Amino acid sequence: MKTLKFKLYSHKRNRYLKRSINAAGVIYNHCIALHKRYYRMWGKHLSCAKLQSHIAKLRKRNPFWQSVGSQAVQDICQRIEKAYQLFFKHNKACVRPPGFKKVKKYKSFTLKQAGYKFLGGNRVNIGQKVYQFWKSREIEGTVKTLTIKRTPLGELFMVIVVDNCPESEAKFTTGRIAGFDFGLKTFLTCSDGSSIESPQFFKQSLNAIKKASRQHSKKLKGSSNRERARKNLVRNYEDISNARRDWFWKLAHDLTNRFDVLCFETLNLKGMQRLWGRKISDLAFGEFLQILEWIAKKKGKQVVFVDQWYPSSKTCYHCGHVLGKLDLSVREWRCPSCHSVNGRDENAAKNICAVGASTAGLDDVRRATPAIVV
Repeated sequence: MKTLKFKLYSHKRNRYLKRSINAAGVIYNHCIALHKRYYRMWGKHLSCAKLQSHIAKLRKRNPFWQSVGSQAVQDICQRIEKAYQLFFKHNKACVRPPGFKKVKKYKSFTLKQAGYKFLGGNRVNIGQKVYQFWKSREIEGTVKTLTIKRTPLGELFMVIVVDNCPESEAKFTTGRIAGFDFGLKTFLTCSDGSSIESPQFFKQSLNAIKKASRQHSKKLKGSSNRERARKNLVRNYEDISNARRDWFWKLAHDLTNRFDVLCFETLNLKGMQRLWGRKISDLAFGEFLQILEWIAKKKGKQVVFVDQWYPSSKTCYHCGHVLGKLDLSVREWRCPSCHSVNGRDENAAKNICAVGASTAGLDDVRRATPAIVV
């Protein structure tokens, strides 16, 4: 499975796709209302089959709803069903049921087997209208789904999921393993002694964000100036997100080229978010790990996660002595058993490497073999 994303050309006919997204948002809210009403009347959960059958009847009498393909409507019902199943399964873990959404903020609709056709080149037929997109790469494999997404700026993107795509990237092995420790001051500390600093894109653009936010709040609600200020604010946020994501992809490629097995500590991101707030959002550890896992799988590399409760910082790498308590402000500490001086992050990275190697079934983790190109 591979996901490809293409941007659609800006054109007047794009208003039909935006109209379809709005219609999908109205159908979504109507489905949520039906679920709530059915449970209030009968005390039962409305099944997906009944909901799809009822929406199909309503759709025949509503021309606005017909602007969305039938498969997109089925996908909306299935996504609501999946959200309710997750709520029933994890209701004790503070998982909330799906709720209503503003139609203007509704993002996308998905077509599966039908409703679209690629015409060759950079043209695609969606809903009996032809649209052009920026074809930055070839579409190889079998197209499984096509999703039209709308950004807060009003731009449209086409997201394609393809299957049975050929492997085009050459795989090579280095025979090396490394452990990495995430930190607030240093983004990544590697077990080989190197460290990677985060650019902190949000912190760099904080003044521009504050200025754009002040300008937006001063404009009259409903005016064209307020909408223009809103788009300016959203554009600043998107620039930050794009720059961070680009840096993550380059860093993930660099790490997977240097190491075959990469060991990380499992993070409690929600707890870290409550403690350090905006700093954790700017570092975006979770997003980086998702990108790294995808690239590692593509290149045949392995990503190993160590248990969250393993005391990597408090364990001496040389003798294995475990401290009873270690404050976060302490960056270096001397082992009372072997009297070695351990840097907090470097020591944690080495311990993560050792535990991750044993988890992956590797014996000697300190000796790196020469790179072998296949």
